[in-house]
Amino acid sequence: MLGKLYIVATPIGNLSDMTPRGIKVLTNVDIIAAEDTRHSRVLLSHFGIKTPTFSCHKFNEDKRGAFFISALMDGKDVALISDAGTPCISDPGHKLVAMAASAGLDVISVCGANAVAAALSVAGMDASQFIFLGFLPRSFGEIEKIIGMVSYRFFYPIVFYESPMRIAKTLVWFEKNYPYADVCLCNDLTKKFERVYRGTPRIVLDNLHSNQNAQKGEYTCVIRLNIKEEPKEVDELSIEAQLIDIIVKEGCTLKDAGNLLHKKNNDYGKKAIYAASLRLKELL
Repeated sequence: MLGKLYIVATPIGNLSDMTPRGIKVLTNVDIIAAEDTRHSRVLLSHFGIKTPTFSCHKFNEDKRGAFFISALMDGKDVALISDAGTPCISDPGHKLVAMAASAGLDVISVCGANAVAAALSVAGMDASQFIFLGFLPRSFGEIEKIIGMVSYRFFYPIVFYESPMRIAKTLVWFEKNYPYADVCLCNDLTKKFERVYRGTPRIVLDNLHSNQNAQKGEYTCVIRLNIKEEPKEVDELSIEAQLIDIIVKEGCTLKDAGNLLHKKNNDYGKKAIYAASLRLKELL
């Protein structure tokens, strides 16, 4: 009889989130494939699990995968775990799963904690559809490309992971490019000092700067770009053109046109309209 490969979710911080089924599977399988055996030892020791454990991470998954497949073909059950959360989601393991599936072996999900689901559940946004980007690229040029690829679905929440050392810089980028976005930034989910920041990128950034411990713990960010809600940037010539259009249509003075334009669209400040009026006077 062939063995089964179990994909077991582990807590993302709070050990109480470990499921009874997950404990049972890890106890009963013949081998555990762990992203980092040293890290997983804390979890396994806590629940008294003594199953033999071998590493399976992104640097050895191809080579070590053959070992696990051989064990499965010999009838041994194997459980795959990552350092935290559900394996294969921004974590190693998908290659082993693909190898097992190709070999005709059963791959069974043992559900549990997941940072993406946890963050979406507290974001207060419609998550009937969402976009998950994993860890964002290190280059802001690459971030611009990947956000640009999904920005046309501006009404879907976008979820990504970020390190505590980069989160402030990432928020600065969003504040510059999507200042009216809705942000739900989750830090240390399920842990003792869990904190959730909400607001525009600028508001969240200000709150982040006021927290002396902001560079501790991992971040999961849920952001809705709200592109349609952003006022369109209009250059000075556009304001001038609109002033002339109002004068022609309403038969009013330039001053009255400026007042009407400001009432029509508060995004045009009085100073900008006044400056445009002066330039029109010079031109006409």
